[in-house]
Amino acid sequence: MTLRVLFVVLTVLTCGLLAWAAMLRLALVTRKTHNWALFGIVTALDVLALALVGVDPGEEEFQGPGSAGMVVMLCTMVAAVAYYLYGDIRHFSPYRRQPQAQPQQYTTGYVPQQPQASYGYPQQTAPAPGPAPAPPGPVHLQPTQLGHTPPPHTPPPHTPAPARPAPVRIDQVRAELDELSDYLRKQEGGN
Repeated sequence: MTLRVLFVVLTVLTCGLLAWAAMLRLALVTRKTHNWALFGIVTALDVLALALVGVDPGEEEFQGPGSAGMVVMLCTMVAAVAYYLYGDIRHFSPYRRQPQAQPQQYTTGYVPQQPQASYGYPQQTAPAPGPAPAPPGPVHLQPTQLGHTPPPHTPPPHTPAPARPAPVRIDQVRAELDELSDYLRKQEGGN
C-alpha cells in the first residue's frame, strides 16, 4: 500500500516525467510480458515528450512542439497512474482468482491432532455407524402379464449420512480436567 502511494505521488509530482518508474515496478512485480511492453512504451513516450519540450523554440511560452510534448507527458501520466493502480491492486488482491493445483484441506491455521493417550484413562472411540442389516421378509410374487415378468421393484438402498465421530479431543480434555480436579480436592483435604 505504501509503495503504491509512493509511486503514484512520484509520477504526479513530476508531471509524468517519472511514470516509467511506476510501470517498471509493476512489470517487476507481475512479471508479465505485456507490463514490460507497457513499461517500454511509457519510457519511449517520456523520452519523446522531453525531446519535444527540449526543441521548442519558445522563450516564455510553449509553442507547437513544446505544447505537444506537455500533452504527451500529461496523458502518459494519467494513463500510467490509472493502469499502475489497476494492475497493482489486481495483483495484490486477496480475491483474485487463482488456479489451484490441489484443493486445500484446511482453511484455518488449526491442524487437528491425532488422539493421544491420557493419564491412565482409556481412549473413548465412537463405533462407526453402519447400515443395519434388513430382516428377511416375505417375498411377494406378482402374476405375469402376457408372459412377461416385470423386473422386481427394489428401492435403492438407503444409506444414512455418516455421523460425525464423537469429538475425541473434547473427551480427552474432559478426562484430564476431571483428573486435575480430583488432584486439587486431595490437596485441599490434606492441608
